[in-house]
Formats: sequence, structure tokens, C-alpha cells
Amino acid sequence: MANPDQMQPFHATGGPVGVLFCHGFTGSPASLRGWADQTAEAGYTVSLPLLPGHGTVWQELNVTSWRDWYDHVDAEYRRLREQCEEVFVAGLSMGGSLALRLAQQHTDVAGLLLVNPALGAVDPLAKFAGVLKYLVPATPSIGNDIAKEGVDEGAYETTPVAGVHELHKLWADVRSTLDLVTCPMMLFRSRVDNVVPGSSSDTVRRLVSSDDITEVKLPNSYHVATLDHDANTIVELSLQFLERVAARAA
Repeated sequence: MANPDQMQPFHATGGPVGVLFCHGFTGSPASLRGWADQTAEAGYTVSLPLLPGHGTVWQELNVTSWRDWYDHVDAEYRRLREQCEEVFVAGLSMGGSLALRLAQQHTDVAGLLLVNPALGAVDPLAKFAGVLKYLVPATPSIGNDIAKEGVDEGAYETTPVAGVHELHKLWADVRSTLDLVTCPMMLFRSRVDNVVPGSSSDTVRRLVSSDDITEVKLPNSYHVATLDHDANTIVELSLQFLERVAARAA
């Protein structure tokens, strides 16, 4: 079981550059806490919120809309933007979807750090969630897709089907205007992902308008790569990205 303290929101005040971290569907801040901690230790101002419907009981996620998730990260972005000269957004899975939407809505997003961003699901039944939600409230958990043993991201032990329907609405909204994303981007992609298909990352690369995209392959990780064998690679390369892009903007 994940450390309860790691599942709570995390904020750290540092320098004039901020980084907003967005966790994934049914997950918690625990999936990104190590990354956020090391980013804060490097001198950045950091925000890692707990998304609505998460960190309590799975039934709450069945009565939470995708706009609730987005509005929450949007408010955190605006708060950081008031505090910092520029703000980057980092996201895992659904958090990557939310990060992309922030970049669509805010032209001043300094850059994106995306780990296995989700615009679709491996499970073929997921696309029928709008109908299935009236038949079954939940299905087996999609959490903890991690190659490294003994690691827990603090996800729900079941997957709320109405929440999956909301997730599809978010994906449709983000896909429709990916061309509005123009900021620099680092895209981390796991060799094996049992939750999100590789076509999601392909779609991002193909449709965004950014002329600065770095793709990094993660050979030893599954979906929740931020807690897997390649976690240090994500931290090291993302800090290099932050330094490079922030220096260029300055």
C-alpha cells in the first residue's frame, strides 16, 4: 500500500520557475511524488494537487466530471502563474491529457513533460463505458501497471465505469484541438504499457504544432514509469529540459 502521506497534495516554494504535476486516472499524487520532490530540491516551485474524485473512495469518481479535474489543475496553474515568471506542466497518463489541455487553453505554458499521455485505452471495452456504466458500476483496477516489484501508486482497487466515460469525453476534447499546443515538449514513452496504447503518443506527436519535441524511450518500465525502473531517467532528463527551455525563455 502506498504511503498515505505521499497520496496527499504537495506544494513547495522555490525559484521563479514553477512546475505543475498532474497524476493519472484513479491514481494519486504518490505516483509523481518522487519526481516532484526532486524537482523541488532542484530549486523549482512545485505544485502536485490531488484531483477531484481521487484519494477517497472509488464511488466518488463515478460522480465526478472531467471538467472537475480540468478546473482543478487550471486553478493550480493560475495560482502558480501569479507566483512564478513561467510555469511548466508535467503529467502522467490522464495527467498528460490535462497537461495538453492546459497548453491548449494557456498560450503561456512554458513547456510540457508527458509520461505515457493518454488519449485512448488498451481495453477495447473502455469505449463502451457510456453504456456499460448503467450495467456495472466498476471493473477491475487499472492501477499499478509497474514492472518494479513492491511499488504502489495509491490507485483505487477498482475502475469506476462512469469515470471512464468522463475520461473519454476529456480525450475527445483534447484531440480536437491538439494543433493549439505550440510549446516545447518532452515525451516519455514506456516499452510496455498495459493501460494506454502507443497510438496516444503517436497522435500527440502528429497533431501538436510544437517544433521542439523530444521523445524518450523507457525500456524497463510499464505504464506508471514515474515509479518504475526508469524513474531516475525521467527525473534527470526532465530537469535538463526545464533548465534548457527556461534559460532560452529568459
